[in-house]
Amino acid sequence: MPIEKVHVFGAGGHAKVVIDALRALLGDEIAVRLFDDNPARVGAGVAGIVVEPVADLAEGFFHVAIGTNAVRSRRSAEIAAGGARPLTVVHPKSAIASSARVEEGAFVAASAVVGPDASVGAGTIVNHGAIVDHDCVLGAFCHIAPGAVLGGGVTAGDRVLIGAGAVILPGLTLASDVVVGAGAVVTRSIENAGTFIGTPAREMSRG
Repeated sequence: MPIEKVHVFGAGGHAKVVIDALRALLGDEIAVRLFDDNPARVGAGVAGIVVEPVADLAEGFFHVAIGTNAVRSRRSAEIAAGGARPLTVVHPKSAIASSARVEEGAFVAASAVVGPDASVGAGTIVNHGAIVDHDCVLGAFCHIAPGAVLGGGVTAGDRVLIGAGAVILPGLTLASDVVVGAGAVVTRSIENAGTFIGTPAREMSRG
């Protein structure tokens, strides 16, 4: 089915990245409507698009452009329940192996790499320049921030956040709701939700 219109939810900085990718992927003629539930943002312009108040959406394609994992997950479920279809957005300047799998509603930014036999879960963000190497498995609604590197065979649960420039060594497993701080290096599997920082990464707080 040709995609002529996309409803984007969330009008923050990540929306600019998503809209840029949509235009690179589908051309400038793609019609994008932009919604936000923050009244302060309604009426403002983002990437040349006027932000509208959130409305019920019963059909068509949508993409939730919200960086916070839990909020993105909740809003995606609410919108999909009305019958709309989540759109996967993969920037044409990303590198996706032919054997990789990217689930519905996910976003892969420019210069990101998803290696052979890797799997990116529904609603997950692989941001600019991030590397998800071969055989990695990412759960739903994760966020791999710019420049983060996941070595081969890393497994992450749902809603995992890997901060900018962080490194996860090959073969490790991260539980759902783990947060890895920017620049951290994870050298051991993490079995509980919480925030981990430093080199090697150590727990700062529990989720």
